[in-house]
Amino acid sequence: MGFKYTILGGDKRSLELGKLLMKDGRDVCIYGFDMLEEYNNETVSLNEAIEYADVIVGPLPFSTDNLNVNAPFSNKAISIDMVLDFMSEKQMIIGGKFNIEHEKKLKNKNIKSADYFKREEMQVLNAIPTAEGAIQIAMEETPVTIHNSNVIVLGYGRIGRVLSKMLYGIGANVHVSARKYSDHAWIKNYGYISVHTKDLKTYLPKMNVVFNTIPQMILNKELLKSIDSNCLIIDLASKPGGVDFEAAREMEIKAISALGLPGKAAPITAAMVIKDTIYNIIEELDV
Repeated sequence: MGFKYTILGGDKRSLELGKLLMKDGRDVCIYGFDMLEEYNNETVSLNEAIEYADVIVGPLPFSTDNLNVNAPFSNKAISIDMVLDFMSEKQMIIGGKFNIEHEKKLKNKNIKSADYFKREEMQVLNAIPTAEGAIQIAMEETPVTIHNSNVIVLGYGRIGRVLSKMLYGIGANVHVSARKYSDHAWIKNYGYISVHTKDLKTYLPKMNVVFNTIPQMILNKELLKSIDSNCLIIDLASKPGGVDFEAAREMEIKAISALGLPGKAAPITAAMVIKDTIYNIIEELDV
């Protein structure tokens, strides 16, 4: 795998990814971090950064506005259309959460692409720093210990499973809400308190912390009425999330949207997961 890589925008995960690739002996160009002191003298142009690499590595998410690459540490916008115009069929782009329009454009240009966020190994391992980051927020934002607190995890997907296990491990009274009967069987098997989604209104008043992992509106105004004003809500679901934040503000319930936790809580670990996933993709594609 003697490819040259360009890290294009992103948060601290992307920056650490570039450093990890360098440690592996890869040739790496890092672009889109000029707001950071160590990169504020970027001399290469976008065109040069793209032309340099065999593999362009985009951030997670690839874009937040569907027009520009997600580059919070860049003083200048990085147009997605411009990036694609500069690329050739000999190159490959790997990013997280491409939208349908981006995938169509890549296909039309006959450019190899892969979405590392769709990979199961990425999703599973990414759930670990997400869960740790969520627990860190809970510890910082509540006046009581997580140990012996009543907590509920809404949803029993990858993040829900990892988070429930961690909370149980530090002594919380863990409740888990799910719809599938198969999930309820596993929830009970691990010693958590199983809650059917339809019964949330009964359990929510007893909670100190609510963790939502369901990427659709679940904590609506009606359910929020049953939550104690001292309860903390941490929403881990992708935008638009699963909490009516406006209603929560009106009721003076503290609700936090906690997106991108791997990049904030453990950027090096998150970067290692992305790096390994990228290597897997390249190996499987045999490029």
